[in-house]
Amino acid sequence: MPSYKLTYFDARGFAEPARMLFHLAGVSFEDVRVSREDGSWEKVQDSTPFGKLPVLSVDGFDIPQSAAIIRYLANKFGYAGKSPEEKAWADAIVDQFKDFVGAFSELILAQRSGKSAEEIARISTEITTPAKEAWFKILNGILDKSKSGFLVGDGLTFADLVAVENVTTLEKNGFLVASEQPKLIALREKVYGIPAIKKWIDTRPDTPF
Repeated sequence: MPSYKLTYFDARGFAEPARMLFHLAGVSFEDVRVSREDGSWEKVQDSTPFGKLPVLSVDGFDIPQSAAIIRYLANKFGYAGKSPEEKAWADAIVDQFKDFVGAFSELILAQRSGKSAEEIARISTEITTPAKEAWFKILNGILDKSKSGFLVGDGLTFADLVAVENVTTLEKNGFLVASEQPKLIALREKVYGIPAIKKWIDTRPDTPF
C-alpha cells in the first residue's frame, strides 16, 4: 500500500474532495494542514512543485494541482466514471467548476484587497453573479436528466464531490440560498448520506471555506 500525504491549508477548499475520496476508499493518509498565520506555509512553499497547495505526495512523489490530485485518486479508487465517456463528463463538470471559481475568485480578491464598495458591486454584478447562475444552470440541467440522482452515470464520481463541496462553501458564505436550489441540496444530501462520507463530515473541522 502506498504512503499518502495530502498537504493543504486548514480548510476544506480545493483539498476536500481528495480527503473524501480517501475516506470513501478506506485508505489512510496523512492530512497535513499548514497556515499562513504561523509561518508553516512559508516553510514549505518553496518545496512545492508549483508554489501552491494542495500537493499530494505518493511514496514521496509529489502531485500538484487540485483537479489532477482528485482525478488521480478517483481513477485509483474507482470514482472517475465507469466508461471513457463518463470519465470525460466528470472531467468536463470539474473543468466547468474551475471556470466558475475563476470568476468567484475575482470577487473574493476584490474584497480582501480593499477595493471600493462600488468596484466590488460591479464585479459581483458583472462577473461573479452571471458565472454562478451559469454554473447552477448547468448542474440543474444535468440533474434534471439524471436517473440516478448523481451528475454522471448511475453512481458517485469525483464530479459530485466537487459540486457538493462548492454548494456547501457558497451556502456557508451567503452566496447560495438552500430553498432556491432544491436539486443541488438534494444532491448534497445524497452524497453526504453515503456512510463513509457521513462519518467523515460528522468529525471533520468545520471551516467556512
